[in-house]
Amino acid sequence: MPPDTLRQIANELRAEVISAVSETGGHLGAGLGVVELTVALHAVFDTPRDKLIWDVSHQSYPHKILTGRRDRIRTLRQRGGLSGFTRRDESIFDPFGAAHSSTSLSAALGFATARDLGADVGDVVAVIGDGALSAGMAYEALNNAGAWGGRLFVVLNDNGMSIAEPTGALAQALQQNDVRSFFHTLGFAYHGIVDGHHLDELIDVLRQEKTAATGPVLIHVRTQKGKGFAPAETSRDKYHGVPKFDPNTGEKAASTPKAPSYTKVFADTLIKLAEADPKLCAITAAMPDGTGIDRFAGAFPDRAFDVGIAEQHAVTFAAGLAAAGLRPFCAIYSTFLQRGFDQVVHDVALQGLPVRFAIDRAGLVGADGASHAGAYDLAFLSNLPGMTVMAPADEAELARMIATAAAHDSGPVAVRFPRGAGTGAAVAGYDPLPIGKGRILREGRGIAILSLGTRLTEALSAADILADDDVAATVADARFAKPLDHDLLATLARTHEALITVEEGAAGGFGAHVSAAIGTAIPVHAMTLPDRFIDHGTPEEMYRDAGLDAASIVQKVRDLIGKTTP
Repeated sequence: MPPDTLRQIANELRAEVISAVSETGGHLGAGLGVVELTVALHAVFDTPRDKLIWDVSHQSYPHKILTGRRDRIRTLRQRGGLSGFTRRDESIFDPFGAAHSSTSLSAALGFATARDLGADVGDVVAVIGDGALSAGMAYEALNNAGAWGGRLFVVLNDNGMSIAEPTGALAQALQQNDVRSFFHTLGFAYHGIVDGHHLDELIDVLRQEKTAATGPVLIHVRTQKGKGFAPAETSRDKYHGVPKFDPNTGEKAASTPKAPSYTKVFADTLIKLAEADPKLCAITAAMPDGTGIDRFAGAFPDRAFDVGIAEQHAVTFAAGLAAAGLRPFCAIYSTFLQRGFDQVVHDVALQGLPVRFAIDRAGLVGADGASHAGAYDLAFLSNLPGMTVMAPADEAELARMIATAAAHDSGPVAVRFPRGAGTGAAVAGYDPLPIGKGRILREGRGIAILSLGTRLTEALSAADILADDDVAATVADARFAKPLDHDLLATLARTHEALITVEEGAAGGFGAHVSAAIGTAIPVHAMTLPDRFIDHGTPEEMYRDAGLDAASIVQKVRDLIGKTTP
């Protein structure tokens, strides 16, 4: 298409992104910043034979609209609708799924190497930005690609932002336009800095490099996150992730939660504890707002550390702080802590260091879908020697568990809690819990339901429904996945015919450990997340799909009664 037509497409595309996200909510600022870049890339490269990999792919909304998905863009992040990230099973124009950052360069090198070995792959382009170049994996790939020396295109989308303000020496170098020698040293031809909103210039540079390139090329593009939508351009977070909003004014849809979020309760508790404990400090990996560490940093700026998108470093940095005698809280989403698993094992657990892990977004998280589900931390943490693992049933329990973690100096400890508002339980105090002790909330007979975490509300609702059928189920709150309350388990095994465990995690976690502890005393039936990935939707829809709502617990009890009662 001629330049005038491409410019018109870019203008219409930006308007369509704003309109669609105003109806669905989602990641707005990053996509607005790459509208011209998206048009230019699709004008110059022959996708899908040429592989275009977005990193992080919340930048990909304009790409989705241009690649046959405009008619579905208003289903974004809804049950049965488009994903908020690239997905291989959604379109042939999405060669690689990328919902966690800093993976594009490794994947792109894989495609390019496969091409050189005979695969039907054209050129390969990785677009990396929005803070993704702060993670170690990106440097590993740059190092490998530069030594390999083959034809590969990397577009650095330098928008001066991560999810929050960027941190680190590279971010400072980018602001000073002082990175040419760095990339040259790594073996990349460097072209920059290109105005990422000047469509004609972008197309000229991309065509020039596509024609001339023989080895790896890095094209440094300067963009503005939120470009073309004044409320996003001027906001602190550039409308990184937004609810539904008015596209004319930018005013976000007001939400009226019935209770404070678990994240806020965590942050407020941490601040209160830090007032009395100068050794308490907090670490986040580029998610200060999402984890509540921004609130802590407001109170204790010298004791709050944002290390960028670098979970491995965050964990070992926390281990170093603990080894030096401080009391660090490492606040990371469950889905992102997966990337620091080796460090949790080797640098924390193996050395018995008292790092406190505040694991936000545990369980199913809603519109971000399977890639962001906190499904596995219970299993991988509960298998580590010396690890203490807690999960609160409500806000009051969370406050006490954070206090428990702060006071626990004899080894690593984790507290996992979900996204969103709590139950409305008032925080009554900050007394530490006795380690490894649960509680019985409702005495019954026959069947016992042992819940871990915030599914306790559903377990109690299930017991209410069952009571109408004259089934009196016992309901208990484990509180601890590790160490288990063996006295509580012995009591339940002695006085009941069967035990149902309920957890917001994959098989192999809490329920598996309970079953191993009880042995053959009574049957144990673990209700866990199913052995499949659950697509995005509301949390309620996802838990219903997973079979972890009150109705599913009721059905489980009825099935057991039907099997064991004449």
